[in-house]
Amino acid sequence: MKKQTDKYSKAIWTVRNFLPMLLIPIANFYLFEAYIHNPFKDMKIPIQFLNIFLFELLMLLFFMLFGSLKWSLRFQTVFFMLIGLANYYVLEFRSAPIMPWDIYSFKTAMSVAGNFEYTLEKQTVFVVIGFLLLLIIEEVPNLRIRKCPVLSPKKIYAIRAISVGVCVYILFAFTHMLWQESTIIKFGMYDKLFTPTVISKRDGTAVAFLMELQYITVDKPSNYSADIADQILEPFSKLEENNPKTTDDKPNIIVIMNEAFSDPAVLGAFETNMEYMPFVHSILDGEVENTTSGWLNVSVLGGNTANTEFEFLTGNTMAFLPQGSVPYQQFVKSEQESLASHLKSLGYRTIAMHPYNSTGWERNRVYPLLGFDELFFIRDYHSPQKIRKYVSDQACYDKIIELYESKSGSTPFFIFNVTMQNHSSYSEEFDNFTPDITVTDSKSKTLNNYLSLIKISDAALMNLIHYFSTVDEDTMIIFFGDHQPTNSVVSTIWKLNGKNGNELSDEDEAKRYKVPFFIWSNFDTPTTTNAETSTNFLASKVLELSGLPLYDYSMYLNRLSENYPVVTSIRAQNSEGESTEIKNVMGELNNYAILQYNRLFDQN
Repeated sequence: MKKQTDKYSKAIWTVRNFLPMLLIPIANFYLFEAYIHNPFKDMKIPIQFLNIFLFELLMLLFFMLFGSLKWSLRFQTVFFMLIGLANYYVLEFRSAPIMPWDIYSFKTAMSVAGNFEYTLEKQTVFVVIGFLLLLIIEEVPNLRIRKCPVLSPKKIYAIRAISVGVCVYILFAFTHMLWQESTIIKFGMYDKLFTPTVISKRDGTAVAFLMELQYITVDKPSNYSADIADQILEPFSKLEENNPKTTDDKPNIIVIMNEAFSDPAVLGAFETNMEYMPFVHSILDGEVENTTSGWLNVSVLGGNTANTEFEFLTGNTMAFLPQGSVPYQQFVKSEQESLASHLKSLGYRTIAMHPYNSTGWERNRVYPLLGFDELFFIRDYHSPQKIRKYVSDQACYDKIIELYESKSGSTPFFIFNVTMQNHSSYSEEFDNFTPDITVTDSKSKTLNNYLSLIKISDAALMNLIHYFSTVDEDTMIIFFGDHQPTNSVVSTIWKLNGKNGNELSDEDEAKRYKVPFFIWSNFDTPTTTNAETSTNFLASKVLELSGLPLYDYSMYLNRLSENYPVVTSIRAQNSEGESTEIKNVMGELNNYAILQYNRLFDQN
């Protein structure tokens, strides 16, 4: 009878401890993934086991740390419940999951966090309930690392410490294994970094995060040395020496990088009750003289605005930097040659403007390093007109006109203005914003709101161009969007065109990174339409059209753009219009990578 009781007690003890130890980490994994997708549908079984192994390993690590199975399981459950919820909102707001480099963006993210509407879908509610049920179940385990009659407390702690070390070592080895091409092939993993959302869904959010860690540092390009960088640039440096940095004709240069400005029609056809960007469309159609216009290929989608700034101002490209990284916060630590510093050397007054917090993306620190002498942030806008929560484009342009009318003498100015009016989210209602654009056969509130904001931007832009078309001083205005809005805005357009946003072709995926651009002047310049370029080449084109001397790096970029007019973190396009993933042309672009590495990491 006693033996039966002992067997029964052991069985109860086993069920109470080892079953939760085995099954709860598995449940945590599937619930964690269920925030954003159906893992049973989207993930191959071997990849699911990879993720389960990771969750079991983390549980064991926590158990060795806490010494209590109950609290190790609870810690894991609470951790992945909260991280999963945060990842759900990040994905909702910018169409990309949490990535390793987001730690650098935490301060900026917190500054705009209050501007979003936080709602939960039915599936998300069920996931949260599932996690809460696990927390209740985790009251059952009572396994603890207790005192041992044959081991002293010091030895027990030593064993635990060694076990923690072993778990950490296995975690590092597991992460390194994920970086190997053989692992990717063996498990059939997805490794296209330019679609981080797809990586998360196919490989698992936690495993994808570990895979991306390998790109958190920047390796030197093949055959890199400072001497080789000098040799590559030498022909262009000689050209610069023979091209004096003085010119009598110095037009004012005004750059408008408009928040989330794009033309969703590039993704597919749709009808609206009225034209949503009549002025910009007239420019793109060649109806406005002295204008070069077309499509700008950017490296970001739905967020990371600062990366588009970085590419435009420096001529560098995100193609050679970790996917999802933010150079302003990670890599720009000292003075960098840029369009601003070059124009400053030509005698320009250099001004950076952004009607929001100065600390966003650390602009208040980075702008002076790029050559800007004057900075204007939200505190410098006095009672500006707002649309929703943000300073309107018209208020930004009024500030530009104010600076122009108050400037002394004939000193030309360079203004780089990053707007804020069209920042997400697009689902809330405001007393100072009445949407007037509706899309036929669609009930999408976010798309209607977005297009209505674009219409307001279009009208303000027309006012700005009209004003400078009447002034005496030569002036050039460059306009482009920093990125397209999130998938939640444009998903309706895909549906109207019979497409699934999760299963886009490479061509359709590339279209998600296109925004309109134009270079207009109030003096004679060629009128060109349907130009195709990328952000890193645009500033060199501006210098060329303005008649100003180029510096050596911009000359190199101009020459490179003849063969590869598009180079982004996503893809490259050659002069024949052939497009390919950027990784396929890294060898051909190695000289570019050498110059960029030298300028960004090795000159100071």
